[in-house]
Amino acid sequence: MRLGVDTKIAILLHEGVKGVYGKTGLALLRFSEAPIVAVIDRQCAGESLPQLTGINRDVPIVASVEQALTYAPDVLVIGIAPSGGVLPDEWLDEIKQAVSAGVSIVNGLHTPMAKIPQLQAILTDKQWIWDVRQEPANIAIASAKAQTLSCQRVLTVGTDMGIGKMSTSLELHKAAQKQGLRSHFLATGQTGIMISGDGVALDAVRVDYAAGAVEQLVMRYGDSDILHVEGQGSLLHPGSTATLPLIRGTQPTALILVHRVGQTHIRNHPHVPIPSLNEVIKLYQSVASAAGAFKPAKVVGIALNTAHLDSTAAELAITQTQAETGLPCTDAVRYGAEVLLNAVGKNQ
Repeated sequence: MRLGVDTKIAILLHEGVKGVYGKTGLALLRFSEAPIVAVIDRQCAGESLPQLTGINRDVPIVASVEQALTYAPDVLVIGIAPSGGVLPDEWLDEIKQAVSAGVSIVNGLHTPMAKIPQLQAILTDKQWIWDVRQEPANIAIASAKAQTLSCQRVLTVGTDMGIGKMSTSLELHKAAQKQGLRSHFLATGQTGIMISGDGVALDAVRVDYAAGAVEQLVMRYGDSDILHVEGQGSLLHPGSTATLPLIRGTQPTALILVHRVGQTHIRNHPHVPIPSLNEVIKLYQSVASAAGAFKPAKVVGIALNTAHLDSTAAELAITQTQAETGLPCTDAVRYGAEVLLNAVGKNQ
C-alpha cells in the first residue's frame, strides 16, 4: 500500500509539531508525494507550518479532526510516535469521528486499530485501516545471503535514535536517482513504510527473525544498482535492539554515520555519553566486520543534523567534523546528499 498523489491526507499530530514525538508526521510533510490537506495540532492551530518547521509546505494547522474534515481528506494518518508506540486514549474519539465521516486510517503505532471493535463497527466496505507495524510473512533466520548481491548496500547508522537516519537515506536515494542509478530506499520503520509503500517495521518483528526480515527485504530489491537502507536505533543506546539486525541483514557495503551536532549523551540518558565520532566510527566498522564473519564495511561519510543551527554555525560544524574525522561531511537534508553519495561511489 502507498499514499500516492491521488490520496488526500490529514495528519493527526497533537503536540507533535513543536514536541519531540512528531517525527512521523513531520517526515511525511517533508518527504511524502501525497497531497496533505491539513495538520491537526491543537497546540499551534492557526500558525504557519513553514515558519514552525522550516518545511516548505503550506498546509493549514487546525485544532481538531472536525475542522480537518472540512478539507475533505481521504485518509487520516496517525502522525505521532510516542514512547512505546501506544495509542493515547483521548485520540480514539477523534479517530472514530474520522472513520464515521468515511475517512480511512493509516496507523503507525504499536496499538493495532483494525481490531478495535468500536472502529470495526463503523467501517464501510470502501474504507480500510492500515496498521503499518506488522511482522512480514514467511521470514526466516538470516543467513548472510545479501553478501551474494552485486549492488551497493548503504546503511545509515547513528550516535542516537531519532537524529535523521531515515531522512539521510531518503536524501541519498533522491541523489542516486538524479544520477540515473537504479536506486531503492528500503524502509525499516513505520514512517518510511508510509512514504515508500514497502519495507519492514523492524520493531514489530520477533528478535530472532529481525535480521532475517531485513535480509528478505534486501534480497527482494537485489537487482538494483544501489540500496539505501533506513537505519534504526544506535549501538550506543542502552534500549536499542534494531541496529545489529540491520547490519547482519544488509551485509552493508558502506555505512553513513548520522550525528546531531553538539549532542554529548544519549537523549534522556545523561549517564550514557556519546564518545568522539572517531571512536564511534571504529565501533561500527568493528561490528560490521564481526571478526571476519562479514566483509568489512567502512563508514565513508558523516551526515550531520544541523537543524537547530543557523547556516553559519551549520557550515562551521560541517567543516570541523570533516577535519576531525577525515571523511566527507554534510547535512543531507539542508544541503543535499551528493557529497555522501560520491563518497559511497569511491568506496566501490
